[in-house]
Amino acid sequence: MENFEIVEDKTLELTFIVKDESHGVCNALRHILMQDPDVEYAVYNIDHPLTGKPEMTIKTKRGKRPRKVLKKAAEELQKESAEFKKLIDEAL
Repeated sequence: MENFEIVEDKTLELTFIVKDESHGVCNALRHILMQDPDVEYAVYNIDHPLTGKPEMTIKTKRGKRPRKVLKKAAEELQKESAEFKKLIDEAL
């Protein structure tokens, strides 16, 4: 994927860059990840507000793979976004 770049992939830690995204998506994803009991921490940083690309790190607990929890969190974010869009469409 050209909008997603893995920076570092370890057994319990994954660092990646999400190009063309902002605080909104990254913060929502981080929030979902932090609700997962298999996640020790999830953080992101954007080094420059105008030109920076979000870099996120996920650290999982022993025996859990960060790629799997990321995929699960992304699916949950997609589901929640679709539900929210439906609520807005119904209200308008």
